[in-house]
Amino acid sequence: METKTNAMRILSQQKILYKDHYYSSELTNGEEVAKALNEDPKHVYKTLVTIASDKRNYVFVIPVSKNLDLKKAAKVINVKSLEMIKQKELLPLTGYIHGGCSPVGMKKLFPTIFDSTITQYENIFCSGGRVGCQIEINPNDLIRIVKGKVADVIVEDKDD
Repeated sequence: METKTNAMRILSQQKILYKDHYYSSELTNGEEVAKALNEDPKHVYKTLVTIASDKRNYVFVIPVSKNLDLKKAAKVINVKSLEMIKQKELLPLTGYIHGGCSPVGMKKLFPTIFDSTITQYENIFCSGGRVGCQIEINPNDLIRIVKGKVADVIVEDKDD
């Protein structure tokens, strides 16, 4: 039995159902993580932290196999521009390290936007709050707990 992460404690306190899944902490690529979990990468989401031109931080949760469209994302949150924060800024800002950043349980509740693909699934996977741990959760519960919004924020593939 692994010890509960901050994200798991919050979900449990709020009586939100989730299932924890573990994999090798040497895997940091989201698609490799999906494979290790035997899941379709479309069901596995990554948490990205950005800084906007207004100097505020925003969190985006998108499928691991996709890229954040910074222009679309900036438009959604009504700012001029947006960029990814530097990796070394992640831990002091969120309390999480790269590869283990969960949308649940950051030091502060940042405005959080989930890519619209999330509503297509009964359950999705996202970081459980440490490298090597994913939580399987109903997307509506996840959106509700972080007071998130849903919008189209990913780069469109030519074959989609």
